[in-house]
Amino acid sequence: MTVELLRNAVRPYAWGSRTTIPELLGRPVPAPHPEAELWMGAHPGDPSHVIGPDGTERSLLELVEADPVGQLGTMCADRWGGRLPFLMKILAAEEPLSMQAHPSAAQAAEGYAREESAGIPRDASNRNYPDPTAKPELVCALTEFHALAGFRDPERTIALLKAIETPGLAKYAVLLEAQPDPAGLRALFTTWITLPQAALDELLPEVLDSCVKHVQERGEFDVECRTILELGESHPRDAGVLAALLLNRLTLSAGEAIYLPAGNLHLYLHGTAVEILANSDNILRCGLTPKHVDVPELLRVVDFACGEMPVQSGERGSADGPSAGKYASDRRMSVYRTDAPEFELSRIEWEAGDDGEVAVHDVGPQILLCTAGSLLVTADDGEQVELRRGQSVWLPAADPAVRVRPLSGERTQVFRATAGTC
Repeated sequence: MTVELLRNAVRPYAWGSRTTIPELLGRPVPAPHPEAELWMGAHPGDPSHVIGPDGTERSLLELVEADPVGQLGTMCADRWGGRLPFLMKILAAEEPLSMQAHPSAAQAAEGYAREESAGIPRDASNRNYPDPTAKPELVCALTEFHALAGFRDPERTIALLKAIETPGLAKYAVLLEAQPDPAGLRALFTTWITLPQAALDELLPEVLDSCVKHVQERGEFDVECRTILELGESHPRDAGVLAALLLNRLTLSAGEAIYLPAGNLHLYLHGTAVEILANSDNILRCGLTPKHVDVPELLRVVDFACGEMPVQSGERGSADGPSAGKYASDRRMSVYRTDAPEFELSRIEWEAGDDGEVAVHDVGPQILLCTAGSLLVTADDGEQVELRRGQSVWLPAADPAVRVRPLSGERTQVFRATAGTC
């Protein structure tokens, strides 16, 4: 079999939605508990299972480990040591996640070796580097999706701090005004996340009260202040609420995406999205979570480069355009470009009434996920699989060439995950 349906794991984190993933999968709504993420891939913690023609299942992780060249292709297997390098997810955020950043490949390798030498168990709550790999991410909105990501231009942050100025906050605005650059942001960020709890307990209520006033007066930074109030309500004594004042506040429309490279400090607030990331668990948390926060290690990893976060809508494919060659040359396909070697995400979309067939080719492994409508996936050997909304298929490198077309006549959408350098 070259085209096989996947059964994917649902992660029940507390910040998840009780309706989004169950509705996507055609299950009763609401679910008994929050369902936050749907994982597609070969992550050791919760791998997908490939469903055979007779209904039997086998872990995708086991398949890859048993035949890395056949499943991943020679180049991908060699490049990533026989591991599937990416993980694809549906994110369903009903509440904000933790504020966090991820290490570069060099930082991850060094941190992993250091913690191994120190004898810290890989599943310990204070472990920062359970594996030696980087964890870049790209998130693409399925619904309106809200996030904080990357440090805002210091001049705009100074304007924000002055707009909500309080006696306790004034000196910090002056601090950044004296050095409105990445070094100044680093100094202010470090000061805030290392404040003694007594100082935080005095400053945060001032800031929240001022944000309430700014919202009531419909000030320039209404959206930013509403976000601070939301975070402050959930985490009233957390330094991460102050850190959130420094980050870009983003609202993505469906189809828009942001890429989060190593060191990017970010926080997903609300909405549903497709996420693709390197197959790693390395997270350095800043706050807004009961989990482990290692401030010195976080400061080693965070990138204080500042400015607006680039928002992508996907690069359209064309026969002679930049998407030719490795990518399907079709106007229905949009490719989200990054410098991450572990993954590539693309989106294929048909408007209602369009039943055109799209050829999908690659030299490595692929996962296709249907997020709207239904489609028929046809392999070169004639094998066919029907893919309904919420379903996904695994395409091994041994025969990755398939054709896809809509079945229902309605708007249809499929996301494709591939390895970036294979």
